[in-house]
Amino acid sequence: MSASESIIVPSSIADAIAKQANAELPNEACGYLAGIDNRVELGIPMRNVDASPEHFSFDPAEQFAALKTAREAGLSLIGTYHSHPETPARMSEEDIRLAVDTSMYYAIYSVIEKKLKVFTVDAAKNVSESRVELLDAARNAR
Repeated sequence: MSASESIIVPSSIADAIAKQANAELPNEACGYLAGIDNRVELGIPMRNVDASPEHFSFDPAEQFAALKTAREAGLSLIGTYHSHPETPARMSEEDIRLAVDTSMYYAIYSVIEKKLKVFTVDAAKNVSESRVELLDAARNAR
């Protein structure tokens, strides 16, 4: 993945991430992004088992269920997302440390900025921001 690579996200999924982030305040919200290549087709909300405003963890059983949901839809898990309740949409040191899958997108929604940003992290822990292309429902039809 290159720094200039874009990710295509339906507006409905971006809106759902924002809604989940606000609903789960003061804690971080989290989930998976399922799709094909750089096109998100499905957002899969997950429970933040840490119930923390500063970090999140997935439940392993929910992770397996998310993978099954994606596969049944003919999709792959192509990214994760989480919210930053009180900080900008940027990769924190902990986010970078935990970003171990270089094939994944890492989306962060900042509640205070009302902004979704997406990043990739290479094996050397270099972070690149991907351009987010929001699609409305009419353009998203297959």
